Amino acid sequence: MSRTDDIRAAALELFTGRGYESTTMADIGAAVGIRGPSLYKHVASKQNLLAQIMTGTMQALMDLHRTAIATTTDPAERLRRATEAHVRYHARHRLEAFVGNREIRSLEEPHLSEVLAMRAQYEAGFRDLINAGVAAGRFQVNSSRLASYAVLDLGMGVAVWFREDGEITEDAVAWEYGEFALRLVGAND
Repeated sequence: MSRTDDIRAAALELFTGRGYESTTMADIGAAVGIRGPSLYKHVASKQNLLAQIMTGTMQALMDLHRTAIATTTDPAERLRRATEAHVRYHARHRLEAFVGNREIRSLEEPHLSEVLAMRAQYEAGFRDLINAGVAAGRFQVNSSRLASYAVLDLGMGVAVWFREDGEITEDAVAWEYGEFALRLVGAND
């Protein structure tokens, strides 16, 4: 890991534990063994660190989504795969999910608009999958937008309770949540 990656990881942990507002650049520097002023050789500001964490999270989610649906045209399988990728990311990246949800209020412009646009694009990807299933006569929903929000909420909730050493494996959670998503959209065979 590079020094910048170490700094970002330390900031992520501190933002999760203390919150963005209560974390100082000196705290981040101390966590990686760099004195406060020297930290600015590696990062521009605490705000930029927060923005990097959030945009990095959204970019990773969008990349995983594209990869998940790339090899099939079946609407139900595409929604299942996208949901499973979403759930797996949240199971593996709980801190990013926590900071992304809690600290959106701490983002300043232009970072706020950038992250909100990425979130809207990501949600639209799920909505498009649902609309395609409705158009193909495979899904039955009154509102594709509400259904996409519900599927996204499924995955985000995993970040709160999932633990690698818990009684339910990541594979089992991802599979079952894929089933939940299909039921949610009224999928039929």
